Amino acid sequence: MHSEEHEAQPAKAFERSDVMDKLVALCKRRGFIFPSSEIYGGINSCWDYGPLGVELKNNIKAWWWRSMTWHRDDIEGLDAAILMHPRVWEASGHVAGFSDPMVDCKLCKQRFRTDQVGEATCPRKPSVAPGTAGCPGELTEPRLFNLMFQTYIGPVEEEGARIYLRPETAQGSYVNFRNVQQPSRQKIPFGIAQIGKAFRNEISPGNFIFRSREFEQMEMQFFVKPDTAMEWFEHWREARFNWYLSLGIRPEHLRFHQHGPQELAHYARAAFDIEYQYPFGWRELEGIHNRGDFDLTQHQQFSGKDLSYFDEATRERFVPYIIETAVGVDRTLLTCLIDAYDEEPERVVLHLSPTLAPIKVAIFPLVKRDRMPEIAQRVTAMLRPHFKVFYDESGAIGRRYRRQDEIGTPYGVTVDSDTLVDNTVTLRERDSMAQERVSIERLVEKLRELLG
Repeated sequence: MHSEEHEAQPAKAFERSDVMDKLVALCKRRGFIFPSSEIYGGINSCWDYGPLGVELKNNIKAWWWRSMTWHRDDIEGLDAAILMHPRVWEASGHVAGFSDPMVDCKLCKQRFRTDQVGEATCPRKPSVAPGTAGCPGELTEPRLFNLMFQTYIGPVEEEGARIYLRPETAQGSYVNFRNVQQPSRQKIPFGIAQIGKAFRNEISPGNFIFRSREFEQMEMQFFVKPDTAMEWFEHWREARFNWYLSLGIRPEHLRFHQHGPQELAHYARAAFDIEYQYPFGWRELEGIHNRGDFDLTQHQQFSGKDLSYFDEATRERFVPYIIETAVGVDRTLLTCLIDAYDEEPERVVLHLSPTLAPIKVAIFPLVKRDRMPEIAQRVTAMLRPHFKVFYDESGAIGRRYRRQDEIGTPYGVTVDSDTLVDNTVTLRERDSMAQERVSIERLVEKLRELLG
C-alpha cells in the first residue's frame, strides 16, 4: 500500500457565499457545463453539458425515473411531444395568464421583473455603488410579458399556424390521461411520470443553471379520488423530501415552504415547495401541488372529450384530482453540485453520491514502467462493462487522485509494485481517502458492494 502526496487533514470551513463562482469555473474547466455557442460569444442563460455534465444529468434522471416507475407499480411513463395543439395552452390558461409584469430601464435598456427591481443596479451609472437598492435609471410603466416562446407550423407565418414551445411537460400528461390509463389497465389512484424539455422566455434568468430559458423537467401527475387528495398530497410531500435525502443532500439545507393564500395558484387546493439553501438564499427546488380537478375539467371542456373516471368498485364517476410533483433536472443538478462541493487544505472535492457520480472508478498505474500500465489497462477493460471508468497515467499519483476528487469519483484503483507480487490493487475511497488491498479477481464484486 502506498501513501498519497499529502496526509489527510480535517476539512476546513469555507464561505458558501463564493461557491457559485468557484463552481462555475470548475464546471467549465472539468467539462461539466459551459455556455452555449461560446465561440460566438454565447447566448444568455443557455448552457451545454459536457462529458461529465451529461453523465451526471443522466444519472439524476435515471434515479428519479427508477424511483417513480421501477420501484412502484402505480406510475406509468410517458414522453409527450414538445409541440402541442395550441388549444392545449388556451385550456391550461397559459395563453391568457402565463405572464410576468416587467419594466424597462430607459437609461441602460435592461429589462427587469417588477419584483426584482429592488435587487437591480444600472450598469450605465458607474457612480452608483454595487448593491444599491433599486435601479437608479428611469423605469417604464409595468406591462405583462407572456413567457411562452411562439413559432409557426407549416410554410406560412400566419395567425392560424401559431404554436408554442411547451412551458411545462405536465399538460402532455393531462391530455394523455386516457391514452395511458386504458392500455396500462391502471386504476385510480395512479400516476404518469415524464422527463422532458420545456421552454420559458424568462425576463431575467440567472444564477448559472438555476433559472434558464431552456430546461428539463421531471414531473409526475398522480390522479386520485377527490376525497383522498389531501392524504396523497401528504404522502408525496414526504416521499419527495426523502428522495433528496437519498441523493445525499444534507437535511439542514432543505426545508418546506407552504404557499399562503396570496401565493396559491387560482386552481391549487394546497401547495408546498421543497426549498434548498443556495449560496444566494433559500429558493424553490421542487413543488408539490394539489391541483384539484382543474386540469382535466379544463381539457374536457375545451376538447369536448370525456376525461372522467368510472370507479367499478364504488360505481362512482368523477373527474380525478391531481397531485403534482414537479422539479427541474438542471436545478437538481446544481443543488447536488453545491451540496457536494467542499474545500480541504490540500484538495477540492465533490462529495457526490456514488449513485450520481459521473465516473464511478478511476484506474491508475503507480508509475509508467514494470508492466504496471499494461496491468492497469487490463483492469480497466475488466471493469468497463460494469461501471463508468476512467484510466489515467499522467502525472504524480497524488495529482491524479486530486483530479478525480474534484469531479466526485468515489473510488480509485491503483496498480503498484505489490500488484506484481500478489495480484492485488489499492482501492481508495474518495471522502475518507482510506485505502485497502483488494485482489483483482474480487474487484468487480467489491465495487458492486460499495457502489450499490
